Formats: sequence, structure tokens, C-alpha cells
Amino acid sequence: MARAPLLLPRAPLLRRLLLAGALAASCSYFLLVLQAQASVPPRYDGFAYGGAGSAATWKDAVLVEAFLDPLCPDSRDGWSPLKLAVERYSPRVSLIVHPFPLPYHTHSFMACRALHIANHLNSSSTYLLLELFFKNQGKFSNSATSSVSSTAVTGAISTMAAEAVGNSVSEFQSGFSDSRSDSAARVSFKYGCTRGVAGAPFFFVNGFLLPGAGSPIDYDTWISILDPLVAQHGQTVEMFTSAM
Repeated sequence: MARAPLLLPRAPLLRRLLLAGALAASCSYFLLVLQAQASVPPRYDGFAYGGAGSAATWKDAVLVEAFLDPLCPDSRDGWSPLKLAVERYSPRVSLIVHPFPLPYHTHSFMACRALHIANHLNSSSTYLLLELFFKNQGKFSNSATSSVSSTAVTGAISTMAAEAVGNSVSEFQSGFSDSRSDSAARVSFKYGCTRGVAGAPFFFVNGFLLPGAGSPIDYDTWISILDPLVAQHGQTVEMFTSAM
């Protein structure tokens, strides 16, 4: 009597789907790696607080990196405490700000382009412009610009930025027609993605992500984070009170 051929049991559908998904993810990962290798920027992303000379102190200082959106209220609220803490410990603490445009703030990408334009025209004005954005966020909010053209928005940004940069409004606005500012803002965003940034503000200290990503950190918390690290450099940090 002939016996029916032995049939191998089929793998469960879920298992096969998981394997297919894992294979697709692996392929996507290697494609991303290849793309990243092909698009490495010529210089490290971000703006060094305190000017270009601050970059030389990175290896001898505690390095804070902040990913901020110029039009994000949480980024605005997190800036002043961070700035005060960095200034307190300078030059033992260095700061780099990476512009990171959040997609739900309509004009954040243009605001980040503006920071790169300012940095190109007058590097000492970059943080002045960032603070102007924080001060005037309401003018560039989604609701305030819902019926305004993008050209009008870049015009308003250029008018505001000229105050900080010291160039003419038309000279600044011409930066929005320069593909290099677009490319620089894209690199900043992509760099944030490679670091796992998914919101703003995100803070890293010596390369490590701090807890509470996406929320501002107050001054006392910054002191509690930085004070032990600065002390490990063998330096004594003197308290001071600035006159208000």
C-alpha cells in the first residue's frame, strides 16, 4: 500500500512575516549606512557657543550638545537655564547647538535655514538670532502664519534677522535662494536623526542622552549634572552672583 508523501509542516504565517520584516529591516539598515557614508558633511554640524575659538576646548571640557527648534516653546524655555549653566562653568563646559526643525512647526525649517545664513554672514550673530526667534515665536507660529505665503514669512524672518546680523534685509533674504543654506539645514536635521533625536529639546552631555528628552531642564538640574563632571577635571568652580 502506497504511503502518502510526508509533508513538512508550514511555518506559521506570523513567523514568516517576522522573518520577512527582519530581512527588510536589515536591508534598509545597510542602505542607510551606505547613504550616510556617501553624505558625510565636510564639517561637524552645529554652532559652537562662544565663537569659533570654543571648538578648540572641546577635548578639554565637558561637552553639552543641544538639539533645539527655534520655533519650539520647550526649546525656548530650555535655552536660558542651559545658557546660564554653560556660562557659569566656561571654559570647563563647551556647548554646541544643533538646529533641529520639528515637522509640526510649519516654518521651523526656514528658521533653521536662517540660523545657517546668519552663521555664514556673521558667525557672532547666530545666537543673537536664535534668541530673537525665541522672543518672537508668536509671529511665526502656525496660527499666525496660516494665511501668509512662505515668501512673506522669509521676508519677515530676514527683516528680523538683519537686526542681529548687521547686513541688509535683501542680502540676508538672498540666502534663502542659496541652495547651500537648504543643504546645511538638511544636514542638521539628518544629523539629529542619526543621534536618535525625535523631538526638541534633546540634550547630550559628553555624548550621552540626558533623561527627559523633549522637555526643558531647569538651572538647578543643570548644576547637579555639570558640577560633578567639572570637578572630575580637577578644577574648583567658584560661585558668583551677577548683578541683575
